[in-house]
Amino acid sequence: MGKALYRKYRPVSLATVVGQEGVVKPLSEAISSGNFAHAYIFTGPRGCGKTSVARIFAHEINGFSYELEDSYVDIIEIDGASNTGVENIRDLREKAMIAPSEGKYKVYIIDEFHMLSKSAFNALLKIMEEPPEHVIFLLATTNLEKVPVTITSRAQVFNFKLADNETMFKHLSMVAEKEGIKISDDALSIIVSRGGGSFRDSLSLLDQISNLKAHGEEISSADIESALGLPEETKIKQILTDFEAGKTVTEPLKDLLNSGASAETIAENIIGKIVEKPTARTLNLVSKLFEVQYPFAEAKLLVAFLESGEKLPVAPQVVPRVAVAQAGPSQPSTNEEPNAKKAELLKRIEKSKKEAERRREEPPKPKEPEAAELTSSVIQAGKLDLKAYIEEIKDINGMLGATVEESRFKIEDKSVYIYPKSKTYVNILKSRDNLSVLRETAPGYQVMVVDVSEEKVPEDAISPLGKKSLSEKEQKQINNLSDIMGGEVKAVDGQEVF
Repeated sequence: MGKALYRKYRPVSLATVVGQEGVVKPLSEAISSGNFAHAYIFTGPRGCGKTSVARIFAHEINGFSYELEDSYVDIIEIDGASNTGVENIRDLREKAMIAPSEGKYKVYIIDEFHMLSKSAFNALLKIMEEPPEHVIFLLATTNLEKVPVTITSRAQVFNFKLADNETMFKHLSMVAEKEGIKISDDALSIIVSRGGGSFRDSLSLLDQISNLKAHGEEISSADIESALGLPEETKIKQILTDFEAGKTVTEPLKDLLNSGASAETIAENIIGKIVEKPTARTLNLVSKLFEVQYPFAEAKLLVAFLESGEKLPVAPQVVPRVAVAQAGPSQPSTNEEPNAKKAELLKRIEKSKKEAERRREEPPKPKEPEAAELTSSVIQAGKLDLKAYIEEIKDINGMLGATVEESRFKIEDKSVYIYPKSKTYVNILKSRDNLSVLRETAPGYQVMVVDVSEEKVPEDAISPLGKKSLSEKEQKQINNLSDIMGGEVKAVDGQEVF
């Protein structure tokens, strides 16, 4: 069995490390001068080479040759994730006092050391304050913010970064050529994008797709998209082109979803394309795409495009909306320079992320006043005043009131039958919270929401707005969207959420 590519092409010297010039240069100078600190912290995203560089540096400190499978008693690797207790660090301290056997230094590599317990950090701090001359610590972490400042202040901190696309493309091209993997530039670009700047992840992807074709046959972008379940890049570009032109993109989006690509992946790919070439029209779309996630991700994807450009043939105030962070009022002019547009887009992306995170973490808003306190005016002369009833609902929840206003009613004695205009609105009104508001706002009456997909609306049912029913085409379009959404839909705080 051949060795995995990410292991086969792991660097074995500082000179062969790719994409970390800001780290390699000072470490190489320390090797040349022999002037070493007693502790180094390597921090950065996963897969960017922290542990690999730590191993290389540990070998070069002692002048050892480095092969991936070799081991030296003076280079000790510890997994911080599974050795979190104070007893593990106490054992380390005791053994660290023993002089090295082969090299000049005893080097401890502790991976993911931010996972140490508080007492373990205190024990580590004691040996870092007064370390033996022959001991050097190489500490790697993906979460430097979780490390006590008492530790970071006693070490040299090196920040690792993910590789940029150009660097990664050249590296993967070199590996593909050496391995005899024939792959198109477009296909390689997909791997670069999916790898996210991580050498380990990118090489693993290249390894995964290397067997898609027989030896000597070229691997295309379509081959990779099919193998990884990705939306076709040409279709993504076409969707954005049509969206820019004001065309309907609902069907192309459904085609992508039916082909097996997840809504989250489609949204991620579209955001990537927008970042590459932002325009005034797509700036509003990107913030909504960040909300495309479980649950009902597919429906949220479709609604994101509907809200940002397409219009359903129903009143705007009752089209289901995804609660999203709205873009600012100012829009870049169409003659802005590309860099200025991209800077504006990145600001909006960051703002959208923070707003989405804030909404997830903020405590729930206080409940509205009890409906019974607001219903004194809905009963006139012992009968339900329909217009007053709807106005009271609007006072409690504006979006719910607007949805009720679009319905038809039939009042018989002490029973109120509500016939929503479509299946979507049935789901909205029948949700537990919304149905409670409808009933509590009409004390003494039995309020029932009728499923219009199962029961015909009576001819004598009245409409507060005097509106005609939807056309067959409009009804079908709304019901299709309802079927995609599935589950419960309810109006909350002026927004309709899934």
